Amino acid sequence: MTRKSGYALLSAMVALIVALSAAIYVGVAADDGSTHKRTTVTQGAEPGTETEGMAGRSVRNVVHASISGTSARITLSNLYGQSPLTVTHASIAVAAGSDTAAATAETMRRLTFGGNTTVVVPAGGQVMSDAVRIAIAHGSDVLVTTYSPTGSGPVTYHPHARQISYAADGDLTEDVTGTAYTEQTPYWRYLTALDVLSNESDGTVVVLGDSLTDGITSTEGANHRWTDVLSDRLRTAVEAGRDLPRYSVVNQGISGNQVLANGLGRPADNQSGLGRFGRDVLGRTNVKVVVIDLGVNDILRNPALADPDKILDGLRTMVRQAHSRGIKVVGATLMPFQGHRGYTGAREDVRQRINAAIRDGKVYDAVVDFDEALRDPYNPRRLRSDYDSGDRLHPSDKGYARMAEVFDLEDLKGSAPARL
Repeated sequence: MTRKSGYALLSAMVALIVALSAAIYVGVAADDGSTHKRTTVTQGAEPGTETEGMAGRSVRNVVHASISGTSARITLSNLYGQSPLTVTHASIAVAAGSDTAAATAETMRRLTFGGNTTVVVPAGGQVMSDAVRIAIAHGSDVLVTTYSPTGSGPVTYHPHARQISYAADGDLTEDVTGTAYTEQTPYWRYLTALDVLSNESDGTVVVLGDSLTDGITSTEGANHRWTDVLSDRLRTAVEAGRDLPRYSVVNQGISGNQVLANGLGRPADNQSGLGRFGRDVLGRTNVKVVVIDLGVNDILRNPALADPDKILDGLRTMVRQAHSRGIKVVGATLMPFQGHRGYTGAREDVRQRINAAIRDGKVYDAVVDFDEALRDPYNPRRLRSDYDSGDRLHPSDKGYARMAEVFDLEDLKGSAPARL
């Protein structure tokens, strides 16, 4: 592995998720100086926090580490806040186990920002902490806790974390018992990145997607999103001696995300894939490959009939932007959704036209055919029953695992072509 100096930033889920705009990242780099990032995308402003935010409360986010490391730092976001967010106390620690707010006492570390324990995050902005020495093992949960004494308006959050986090009254940032953290929440708040200094990653794969990547129907707390399974597959293959790149996988999935359309509000909740591509993909350092799995919501959420050519043009625009940075693009076919309340024959035709262009090599550098892998062989317009979570749109845990299994790890090799 080539030795580097300093941190090479990577952005993702956790591999997850606030898809801030919308996502939370966990990144990791190498002990020679590269970092792996666990990310969560920011998705919007948390309802009910418009006035006080989380004033006077400790917020303890739980993030799963897909890689081990020796140092870490975090990024906090106030993208959807309407006034400055003052954080007077922040900490990081390794959780004492699964499904707990308790910390392993000897790992508790106070975080600083430019050497200060207090930091002010401007409305619409974000800040990164100083790095701190902490031993993080692969597969462990990391606790990132913040305390703000004053309100900042709406809390920037990621609503579908598929991971329980916690909150408590008062400043309990460095509490290790976890007993006062009686409020449980399925959200990630404020935290948008956890960078881990590691020797296990040479670069990052960013997966840009919607709820199918966010893992909205996967088992909570089990890390069964398809990107989690892909990360484990890649790690296992590298450890077995396969000639594959040592990449970390960052999940930039936002439920409801579309290629073309933003959500409501200013800044827009659930910014479009085109709109957030610069921040959530190109803005991450040392990104080698981007996987794009978007388009279903453009079909389902369009009150009129979606134009497949416009969706394809949007996807190609992201590909061109990635190529301009030397980033390879792997794209996914759109999975079936017959039986879902939004299904119509006309919408199915749009999906088929988009998939035909993707399979013909007219969009991406390489293709992962999720449609073929998960569809019912007797009725290809719908998901196979054991791959279906029950809503006819989102996969079950078995379906998410299948998505990861059919991803050709060889497609992670190489770089962007000179021309597509």
